[in-house]
Amino acid sequence: MATAAETIRPPHRLDDVPGWFPVLDQTLFAWFLERQESAGLRGDLLEVGVYMGKSAIFTGLHLQDGERFTVCDLFEGDAPDEANNAEATKSYSSLTRRAFEENYLSFHTALPRVLQGPSSLVPGEVAARSCRFVHIDGSHLYEHVRDDITAARDALLPGGVVVLDDFRSEHTPGVSVAVWEAVLNNGLRPVCLSTQKLYATWDDPEPVQEQLLTMVRGRDDLHLSVQHAAGHRLVRVKSKKGMRAPDFPASRHAEAPAPATPEPLSPRPAPAAPQRTSGHGRSRARRLAVDLLPPLVTRAIRTARANRHATAR
Repeated sequence: MATAAETIRPPHRLDDVPGWFPVLDQTLFAWFLERQESAGLRGDLLEVGVYMGKSAIFTGLHLQDGERFTVCDLFEGDAPDEANNAEATKSYSSLTRRAFEENYLSFHTALPRVLQGPSSLVPGEVAARSCRFVHIDGSHLYEHVRDDITAARDALLPGGVVVLDDFRSEHTPGVSVAVWEAVLNNGLRPVCLSTQKLYATWDDPEPVQEQLLTMVRGRDDLHLSVQHAAGHRLVRVKSKKGMRAPDFPASRHAEAPAPATPEPLSPRPAPAAPQRTSGHGRSRARRLAVDLLPPLVTRAIRTARANRHATAR
């Protein structure tokens, strides 16, 4: 009997990878990462909490030469405390490192650097001021999220961006408390809010916000609202129905399209057979020619014809 792992269909497209990574956030990830690349900002990438790899696969597409991508997750390992263990057992019991790695390698030729264990490993494994982009989507418990935000602050370069998942979900109040505490007390500056994630920086957010506003206003598949609270400009972006995901290459498992079958060449039409002209037709043509020729020529033709008839007799 085949095992569950053997019967799972390998992903052909990013949408085939289990996980929560809406089209809106795919669009925003691509915009922030490409903006950094266009500005010449170089630095490593970091993701805390990868689940089956959907957002990591997307982020890895933007890895530039000389940069390192690090991911951290418990996978099937032991949690550092009972609360974290209960959370992992309830929500991520099917997660294994092998599943993540197989999904990732379906779209990339090499794995990122994988830290298997609690996110408390990150400060000792990721150099300070080395990252340009950090995505935090690990534990939903306040103490862990608070520490993950601190680790992100220490890891980010000037101009770096942190993305915080589940900052407003009803089932993750610990994330909300940790995020808004960092905003109100620890210098975190929101850049924008999607339905699911908060994009922020410890730098001045205004330059990137202005560019983001220009991008959003130029699209017809995004809703935009701007609010102000506690001295922060809060840019809220929401997708419209039918929003199209950014282009993303198919996996190595995707079936190559069948080569187009060339249309059969149409046979060349056979050359038309020369039409036979009846004697009556020839006589008529000759009479027409005689009628159209000058009189002198016409008399000569008639004389020659009469001589032939006389000879024949």
